[in-house]
Amino acid sequence: MPEIGFRRATSADLPAIVALLADDALGQSREDPSLPLRESYMTAFAAIDADPNQLLAVATHEGDVVGTVQLSFLPGLSRMGAWRGQIEGVRIAERLRGTGAGRQMLQWAIKECRARGCVLVQLTTDKARPDAHRFYEQLGFTASHLGYKMPI
Repeated sequence: MPEIGFRRATSADLPAIVALLADDALGQSREDPSLPLRESYMTAFAAIDADPNQLLAVATHEGDVVGTVQLSFLPGLSRMGAWRGQIEGVRIAERLRGTGAGRQMLQWAIKECRARGCVLVQLTTDKARPDAHRFYEQLGFTASHLGYKMPI
């Protein structure tokens, strides 16, 4: 299992993060990793970085960015005013898939949510990602809800 480090992402990490987001069939149709990056990526990063309830993180291995995850800390009234950790944008470099790096990253993300007082973590994953479904279930996630999205 490779030794993976985790840290808050910086704007210098954006090209690597966008490349990770684009590194599969679904991502290729949704992302544009060409340089220079679109201004919309920089604008989104600035908003995420400025929000204390957001954490965009990267996983590193031997000095390279090899993974990314975005955590959103969501206050709510349900569950007696509980905070939730929303996990989004989970990606691991193809060369490290199957090595345990993704497991390390999700365990780190869950630990960060727990440290922020979250009582549960949640995530969504595209129906077209059966390998991801198995991965999340192996980590203890259950497909307990049906999610909906609508482009606007």
